[in-house]
Amino acid sequence: MIYLEKFNQTHYSELINSISDARELMQFAGPEFMFPLTEGQIKKSLSDINRIAFRVVNASNGSTIGHCEIYFTDDFAKLGRILIMDKTQRGKGFGEQIVKLLLDFISKNRKQTKVELNVFDFNVNAIKCYEKAGFVINPDKKLIRKVEDESWIVLNMILDLENRIKKN
Repeated sequence: MIYLEKFNQTHYSELINSISDARELMQFAGPEFMFPLTEGQIKKSLSDINRIAFRVVNASNGSTIGHCEIYFTDDFAKLGRILIMDKTQRGKGFGEQIVKLLLDFISKNRKQTKVELNVFDFNVNAIKCYEKAGFVINPDKKLIRKVEDESWIVLNMILDLENRIKKN
């Protein structure tokens, strides 16, 4: 079991230390950050009042499992920067639990019912995780990010919380 708590400055170093190179940083955060990730970059990003960041906590021992964020616009809630920091904990269902907790937070605390996220097309496990939560690929919205000498395709996925609630 996991829970979310507000991510604050005492957790910056854990996040920074979990990103080992520029490719990992791009996969985690998109183009907003530059490698190496710094406290200044995190602080600047989190100074945006529309962004909420969470530390993902292992309920059994209080250790950090990961990080996740929600960015709110007038119309959408955007999930992002979802990361299982400890690579040995990946593939154990924590991603699904994180997404569920984020969607529950939005449902209980905000007016937005449309939720979206971006994911690189090669991140098949993440795509499956998001599909299990009810997200579908939005065929009308794709981006390309240049990473070193490669082009990475960004897929946009969407979910309508009103429809999700009716189904459950």
